[in-house]
Amino acid sequence: MSEYFISQVKSEEKTVLAMVDRLLAAEGISRDRNLDYTCAMFDEDYNVIATGSCFKNTLRCFAVSRSHQGEGLLNQIISHLIEYQIGRGNIRLFLYTKESSSRFFGDLGFYEIARVDGTLVFMENRKNGFQNYLDQLAAESPLPENENPGLIGAVVMNANPFTNGHLYLLEKAAAECSLLHLFMVSEDASLVPFAVRKRLMLEGTAHIKNLVCHESGPYIISSATFPSYFLKDEAAVAGGHAKLDIAVFTRIAKTLGINRRYVGEEKTSEVTRIYNEIMAGELPEAGIECVVIPRKEAGGQPISASTVRVLLKEGRLREAAALLPPSTLAYFESPEAAPVLEKLRKTGDVVHH
Repeated sequence: MSEYFISQVKSEEKTVLAMVDRLLAAEGISRDRNLDYTCAMFDEDYNVIATGSCFKNTLRCFAVSRSHQGEGLLNQIISHLIEYQIGRGNIRLFLYTKESSSRFFGDLGFYEIARVDGTLVFMENRKNGFQNYLDQLAAESPLPENENPGLIGAVVMNANPFTNGHLYLLEKAAAECSLLHLFMVSEDASLVPFAVRKRLMLEGTAHIKNLVCHESGPYIISSATFPSYFLKDEAAVAGGHAKLDIAVFTRIAKTLGINRRYVGEEKTSEVTRIYNEIMAGELPEAGIECVVIPRKEAGGQPISASTVRVLLKEGRLREAAALLPPSTLAYFESPEAAPVLEKLRKTGDVVHH
């Protein structure tokens, strides 16, 4: 048997990356820009004949040279990536693959969560992982008082940090619904840690009695489903991940009886604007109304978390105070916020594009 070997491909290895890109292109795949590890399998002449990559706890961007298909090379690539992931402490794994390859990954112990028809399938290595999450959401939610509970709404919120704009959206949505579900984006990919964001959302909404709060886990706007939310990305990639995130959300909505999703009007973030446009087009097909709420303004300008982060970065807490609920302001005035404020000051760009 030929002697092939697998090795990491580093960002400075431009020639090898070009071979990886050609191999992926032959399979109709573009190399995802959101990658933190790429490997390649080489033949005796140092040609790339197979490749695969990781981003956080996901596996993606697989390809095998057509002249070597049927030799079990993809199995070796996947085994290498799983070993690498376990080495850095990631046991719960997710992957994207083309529809035509999903059965292959099923044989390797991955289970389908959702798919975007004609584009990709989203899978994980836990048989009941997503179902357990759905069961948890149902357990956290009150049972409907009658067979026709009326409007049940949902909001997905990162709140980095929680502002008067976020509060306005939730209060307006809750006033229109018999029950409102708030999905708090729980991945720690924001400047304000999730533990803080969660606490500020819970404290700031304690007076909204028909609000039920859930952690989003790895299934809603996470680096697994929607990495472009956290990293700048091409519009086409952002759109693809948005469709996947929506496919996941529709299954959640079916479990909880959600028939309306609220989003804030978006004028500054290109990624979020694309996401909102896709939601407005696709959610109604699943029986879910998509309602866009105009942003609350202060001083004639829309309130945004980006604006607050800029003010905090520049030490202008007094100006930020007008944009924040009392609990959020109290946090940033406390010594507890010192590490977050220092991180903001050291971050170059704190605006979410």
